[in-house]
Amino acid sequence: MSEFSDELHEVFERFGRISVRRMFGGYGIYHEERMFALVSGDRLYLKTDDVSRPQFDAKRLPPFEYTRQGKTMATSYYEAPAEVFEDRDEAAAWARLAREAVLRKGAATPKKRKPKAAKPRS
Repeated sequence: MSEFSDELHEVFERFGRISVRRMFGGYGIYHEERMFALVSGDRLYLKTDDVSRPQFDAKRLPPFEYTRQGKTMATSYYEAPAEVFEDRDEAAAWARLAREAVLRKGAATPKKRKPKAAKPRS
């Protein structure tokens, strides 16, 4: 792990226990097995949704973007504000905001289809 991602355990100490997992050249940040943040380079991005995104937009925080087949793709993860690294209570508040976005998304996930009934054997 990078030194930056190692420090996140302290940053989010008032939010709760987190785990850091390597993924796609960066790191996924998890709380209770749900990814609420990601690290790319030395930047932290938090999960957003339509409810929480206005708070990120108000601070002019950019989304995490990547290039795929020559096109720039924006994600629902937005850069964390600087105060996350300066104040543990702020870090916990922003982490909760991201976690709530994750939970809302999970609640909106369509239900799995029921498997088709097996055909009776002749």
